[in-house]
Amino acid sequence: MQAEIITIGDEILIGQVVDTNSAWMSKELNEIGISVNRITSISDTSEAIISSIEEAMSRVDLVLMTGGLGPTNDDITKKTLSDYFACELVQDNGLYEKIEERLARYKIGMNAFNREQALVPDGARIINNDLGTAPCMWFSRENKHVISMPGVPFEMKNIMQSQLLSLLSDQFDCPCVLHQTVMVQGVGESVLAEMLQDWETNLPSVVKLAYLPSPGVVRLRLSLVGEDEAELKTIIEDQLKGLKLILGERIFAFDDEQIEQVIANLLLDQKKTLSTAESCTGGNMAHMLTAMAGSSAYFKGSIVAYSNEVKANVLGVNSNSIEDFGAVSQQVVEQMAVGSCKAIGSDYAIATSGIAGPDGGTDEKPVGTVWIAVASANKVISEKFVFSKERGRNIRMASMAGFNMVRKLMLNE
Repeated sequence: MQAEIITIGDEILIGQVVDTNSAWMSKELNEIGISVNRITSISDTSEAIISSIEEAMSRVDLVLMTGGLGPTNDDITKKTLSDYFACELVQDNGLYEKIEERLARYKIGMNAFNREQALVPDGARIINNDLGTAPCMWFSRENKHVISMPGVPFEMKNIMQSQLLSLLSDQFDCPCVLHQTVMVQGVGESVLAEMLQDWETNLPSVVKLAYLPSPGVVRLRLSLVGEDEAELKTIIEDQLKGLKLILGERIFAFDDEQIEQVIANLLLDQKKTLSTAESCTGGNMAHMLTAMAGSSAYFKGSIVAYSNEVKANVLGVNSNSIEDFGAVSQQVVEQMAVGSCKAIGSDYAIATSGIAGPDGGTDEKPVGTVWIAVASANKVISEKFVFSKERGRNIRMASMAGFNMVRKLMLNE
């Protein structure tokens, strides 16, 4: 079963708003066996809406739309769809009362725009929107289906999760779809593809493999479609065995799990704590950790040692080491990690020092050069990396590499 998604709004086309709806919808639809083969963003005009629907229905039987259902004059989706499907707009008394009650809570009187929201097409299936005033509308013609939902993300998501996904599963005979994500750190996409060449060549025909790279991490996604879920799971398990033999510790998760969450789980399981001493990453690792709820149970704090004075006076780095080897060096970053453990009182610490860019590099230490060290009570390990020329990318990649180093140390101690 294939579908297309159409998002409506000039704000998307001019870059004022990012279309996050389509990505979320695609994932949810795929999990019930409906694959999305095209996503289209269009302007708030009747011509664009009608032409995009007709083009989509020439390719697929199911079209999902978001946007253009608000109470203002620029929201024309409901009127356009009603005209296209030869429907009359009639008042839904239950919806009218709901809008009236909602406005009363905020001491707002009903006006013409609000009353307009209570009009629904008489030929459409109306699906209630518990979180807003614009309902979901399901139009059908000759076994083709167009479903229009609000563009407000939390309203759309609630409609799909509470009602629409179940209705779609009942309406269409969908196959079983399984995805397995494997998270890999420490190896680039092209090198990874070379490592997996023989394994990939011998994959069963039912398995589709995708490489999804991002700074510091490559996601491998195995996708399978079939009728027998148990059989598909067996195929995935067999392929993962071969993948583990090839990649070993480069794999840090077998779900779409971020590496900072993997670190959090390890720290909680081992009842250990972590701190960071960050120079070139500027507190990014601390931010990634504290963005997760419950991080106070395992993250004790961070020292952003951007200057040499802070490295020496707060972390206890020997000034002679900075003078002799430079701030971006193995000697300095190892002392930073040890100093973080002592100063903050953590079981583990990650330290970074590097040249994030875009300037500051030399022939010996070009932009993107980063030294990272991880310390525990028993051991200190360090590694030199040379990332890219782009500052934000270097910060992200250094953070990911630091987390991966502490993960390996924790697993092997």
